[in-house]
Amino acid sequence: MKHALIAVLSALTACAGVAGEPQALPGSLTYGGRVIHSPYRAGTAVKNTFLGKFGYRVFETYVVQPDGTLKLTAQSTGPDFLWQ
Repeated sequence: MKHALIAVLSALTACAGVAGEPQALPGSLTYGGRVIHSPYRAGTAVKNTFLGKFGYRVFETYVVQPDGTLKLTAQSTGPDFLWQ
C-alpha cells in the first residue's frame, strides 16, 4: 500500500511539471510562428477568442512585448454556448 501511494504521488508531481507555457493553437494570433506586431504599448494585455476543436471556445491572453510582438501568456477553453 505504501508503494502504491508513493507511485501515485510521483505520477501527480510529474504531470504538474509538464504544464509550462501555453502553446498556440490553430486560430491563435501567433499560430505557426506568425509574428504579429501590436500598436499598443509594451505590457498591455490583448485578449483573443476563437472557436476551437470540437466546438469549444478558446480564450487567450497575450502581452505586448517591448519590441511590439505578442507573447501568449494564458489560454483556457470552455463550451461555446457560454460565450455571449
